[in-house]
Amino acid sequence: MTRHLDTDTPADLPLRLVDSITQLGPIDAGCIAVSGSHGGASSARYAIAARPALSVFNDAGVGLDRAGLVALDLLQQQDLPACTVSHMTARIGEADSTLRTGVVSHCNALAAQQGVAPGQPCQQALDRFSAQHR
Repeated sequence: MTRHLDTDTPADLPLRLVDSITQLGPIDAGCIAVSGSHGGASSARYAIAARPALSVFNDAGVGLDRAGLVALDLLQQQDLPACTVSHMTARIGEADSTLRTGVVSHCNALAAQQGVAPGQPCQQALDRFSAQHR
């Protein structure tokens, strides 16, 4: 499980690629966190603790009672933008796949207000989000 750092985002928001959202820590506050993790409640707890500017998860097929999307609502309640990519477009557990081939499937209202929308390739969503922070 590797961590990558790329500071070439348009607004110079640090980009963290983490295969598991559990790899985020306090030092990652304010970053754009692209993960391979599902968007369930357990993942939300780690994102809330780290407080990234944007969290990207995998919808993991959405699941029973929308379990793969629960993080979006939990992060919204904490004033944190978040989205998921479709499990059909990115490998679960691989952040690089989320970034390279993922397509946004769902987002919370805060992410939508900052340019993220279903149907966008992940990189495009990050570019639009970052543009709001210039």
